[in-house]
Amino acid sequence: MDVLVPIDGSDGSFRALAFAAEFARKFDATLHVVHFSDEATSATDEILARARDVLESAGIESEPELSTDMRLEFRPAERVGENVLELVTENDYEHVIMSHHGSGTVDRAILGSAAEKIVRSETVPVTIVP
Repeated sequence: MDVLVPIDGSDGSFRALAFAAEFARKFDATLHVVHFSDEATSATDEILARARDVLESAGIESEPELSTDMRLEFRPAERVGENVLELVTENDYEHVIMSHHGSGTVDRAILGSAAEKIVRSETVPVTIVP
């Protein structure tokens, strides 16, 4: 099973990554970790390094796919949701594990617009980690 784990550098995204590592061990899944950005910066390198640390701490021995996707032209979370769905379609991912940022209008009714977009698409099973 191929599992996509989008991370944004937040503590929540690293909790989702730790959950995904446990999920991968239990279900013999392959993790594909992606960080979306409009440009590569030192912060990008730090996010990917922290992701490696999380996976190593969780006992994931094989090197997962860690990548930065530069398809963002601007930062709205709605676009991140679209980018995740594009990757799911392009690469036939079978599951998405991610966190959420319930920001705006009463915390976007608790979910967050990027996560909400993916869940509502009904394209792929999604696990949302608070």
